[in-house]
Amino acid sequence: MALVFGRDAVLEQAWGSLVGGDPVLLTGPAGIGKSAIWRALGDKAHQAGWLVLACAPAESESSLAFAALADLLRPLESEVTGLPAPQRVAVEAALLISTVNAAVDERALAAATRSLLAAAGAGDRRVLVAVDDAPWLDPASERALMYALRRVPEAAILVSARQEAAVDAPLGLDRLAGRMRRIDVEPLGVGALHHVLRDRLGVTFARPLLARMVRDSGGNPLLVTELARAVLRLPRLPSPGEDLPFSATMSKVLAESVALLPAASRDAVRLAALLSVASLCDLRAAGVDLADLDPAEDARLLTVDESAVHFSHPLYAAAVRADIPAGLRRRLHRRLADTVADPDERARQLASCVLEPETGAAAELEAAAERQRRRGAPQIAAGLYEQSARLTPALFPADQGRRRLAAARCLYDSGDYRPAATAAEQVAAVCDGELKAEALLLRAEVAWSADEPLSVAAETAERALAAAPHPASPAAGRIHAHLSLFHDSPESARRHAEAACELLAGTRPEDAELLAGSLLQLFFNEVRGGRSPRLELLDRALALEGERPSWLGGTVPAIWWRSVDEHDKARTRLSSMLEQAVARGDEPAQHELLSHLGETELVSGHYEAAARTIAAARDLGEQLGTGLVGETWLAGLLDAHRGDLERARRVAEEGLRRAEAVDDPWARRIHLALSAFTALSDGRTGDAAATYRVLAAEADATGLAEPLSQRFEPDWLEACAAVGDVASARVVLDRLVVRHERLPRPWTTLALARSRALLAAAQGEDATEAVGSLEAARSEVAAHVLPLDRARCLLVAGVVHRRARRRRAARTALEGAAAEFAAIGALAFERRARAELARTGGRKPSAPELTATEERVARLAAEGRTNRAIADALFISAKTVEANLARVYHKLGISSRAELGAAMTRRNEADP
Repeated sequence: MALVFGRDAVLEQAWGSLVGGDPVLLTGPAGIGKSAIWRALGDKAHQAGWLVLACAPAESESSLAFAALADLLRPLESEVTGLPAPQRVAVEAALLISTVNAAVDERALAAATRSLLAAAGAGDRRVLVAVDDAPWLDPASERALMYALRRVPEAAILVSARQEAAVDAPLGLDRLAGRMRRIDVEPLGVGALHHVLRDRLGVTFARPLLARMVRDSGGNPLLVTELARAVLRLPRLPSPGEDLPFSATMSKVLAESVALLPAASRDAVRLAALLSVASLCDLRAAGVDLADLDPAEDARLLTVDESAVHFSHPLYAAAVRADIPAGLRRRLHRRLADTVADPDERARQLASCVLEPETGAAAELEAAAERQRRRGAPQIAAGLYEQSARLTPALFPADQGRRRLAAARCLYDSGDYRPAATAAEQVAAVCDGELKAEALLLRAEVAWSADEPLSVAAETAERALAAAPHPASPAAGRIHAHLSLFHDSPESARRHAEAACELLAGTRPEDAELLAGSLLQLFFNEVRGGRSPRLELLDRALALEGERPSWLGGTVPAIWWRSVDEHDKARTRLSSMLEQAVARGDEPAQHELLSHLGETELVSGHYEAAARTIAAARDLGEQLGTGLVGETWLAGLLDAHRGDLERARRVAEEGLRRAEAVDDPWARRIHLALSAFTALSDGRTGDAAATYRVLAAEADATGLAEPLSQRFEPDWLEACAAVGDVASARVVLDRLVVRHERLPRPWTTLALARSRALLAAAQGEDATEAVGSLEAARSEVAAHVLPLDRARCLLVAGVVHRRARRRRAARTALEGAAAEFAAIGALAFERRARAELARTGGRKPSAPELTATEERVARLAAEGRTNRAIADALFISAKTVEANLARVYHKLGISSRAELGAAMTRRNEADP
């Protein structure tokens, strides 16, 4: 373990935090000794048997994609073969284990980083992820590490950063598991610096002189070391009344140290400082005699190993670069550009020495940008493309526009939406034809991804289509494909999807995914617009998409199957897509798929699974910074079904406000439906009927004849019947009949039977035949398909029987409805069923049946015992206690332990 003087307290504090699982951030000014503490802690972890994964990026490496990540993951290289294919391919390319033949999937690489860190920490082995000077991480490495560290909470994390660069915690340390321990490394005193100078320079000074040096250097170890060197170069030591050799500012001290080197050594050091990686091969090629590095090595400015030069501190390299006169620096960059072997290094040197437009340099920078893009470093590629465009002669505006557009695309791919939008608009403003069309399409994609109003994406893409020089080209087909997604109107979306299918058919293989998505959008929007479903379009798209569903319409088959109540097929499709998204590390796709899965579980009556999935979608949405629109709506809908009507109402109101603010018609429709359903469940039937009327009008105005995921007509009819608006109820029934005849489904079968029974009762007719049809429809639908809808049929049958004074039949139906509602956790409906049951008169309704285990758990909980105590008493796990209590709450119609005592008392009274 390296000697670290005067830092015992810091080391103890930091080590204690690491052992306890808290991230540690070391901050302080440059040269204060952060790196020495960082290395000492790494050594201590290694001695303790931990696996240390470390990287120490330098400023010159910040433009090298995945340089830091490769250093950090190198010890885990043997584990790469066990990764899922997308992750393995990405990490092999990043670590340069294999040749890059396609663009590295940055999301898959982030997922691979997470997988490797998780596997490394499996079992009892502790893992320390240590990053020195984190602000110099290349952007690609930084993003991968931030993704992984959020998801591997068991890893210990140690990071250092200069004070001025650590205003915001690097790598999001303050948002990770555990409480971040920020340690500001303080200046050292005279005693500690005495040991530092003796260790580094082999000298000691009289305490008065050393005290002056410490005072002038501010106790900074690096600065006092350089000041000591300057003192030692004097013919004699300064007397107490004499000034020290110079003002001890960092830049002056370091510049003086370099200036005192021999001319040849100084030039060699300058060339080394200008290289991203100062390899000996490149320095020799640039004419450096390696012996010229000896004076700098003797002065401990740098070290030379068998392959490269390494500066003793990043500040030395930065000081060398800062002190090179501008003209000389350009000449040195040109010298390196003419001699280095690596094409990316040559491109970086060219970018620093070429001031005027130059065709060759622009082309080389473009090629370097493309290599960085393929390596999965779009942020670095964006800068190179922009430099390439800057060096493109004005005589070649098409090349200049293409390169600026490529830069904008890379900004978009890296998630930097605002600069991407600005860059795309600038290209569109100065270019014509295909470039203008591509720039406008990119701007529309940014609008879609950044949750701008739907109208922005659609209108901008329409401008792109108008700018396309060949309306019948595959390029125009690609714009049509995007427009089929951007338009909310089924007819507009259908026309664009149809055009995309025609123009993309038989084109290049890379358009196959877009063609599959366009076929799905065509199928989807034909159905939404009221046309008969053409299942051959769905089958053709599924055959064309291969193993990876299209981003454009990959969820359409699941939405379709859910809408026709084939929930198992929808669940299988979404689960498979989710597995692929996890393997790729594609979090936006995971977020979308979790939301769809949550809705599928909700519609199929699996409320516990829905709650878990919706919660996962919300958690991921918060991390991604999405608007949380869909998952919050789903959570509100689940609340409404479970009986928390006040919370559901708040969600609906807030969702409607937001939809109005951003002009989002889809968000408005789903929150209108939630608002109406909540009002109906709360007994506010007039409000419900009015809100459903607004919802239907908006769907009709959009041309949405078949809103696949919305099943509001039977609830609307129920609300109308409840307020005595029989005429409106008849109109709603006709509307439901049209939906059923167009596309018969289990839910429409049950909804029609339920609605006809309600309408017959509301009109004062004999509803015996309608109830018989209702019972027949219920028997046609399997119990597991639509448990809520089947239970609601019993509820309606019970209500109709009660109104006809058939009390025994009413009680039988209502008791069955209450039991079925309780079984799935639909508390709002269970309360309604029990309220109706109470109105039948006769004997008291029986208490809801609890299993033997539920009964024992409930009684112990009602006595005030904790879950742990109950688990110990019954020899079960605490999680089993929680699960049983959740079922008890559902069956008893309560929501908390505080209500349990009274509920159990009422139950005893009901079943003495």
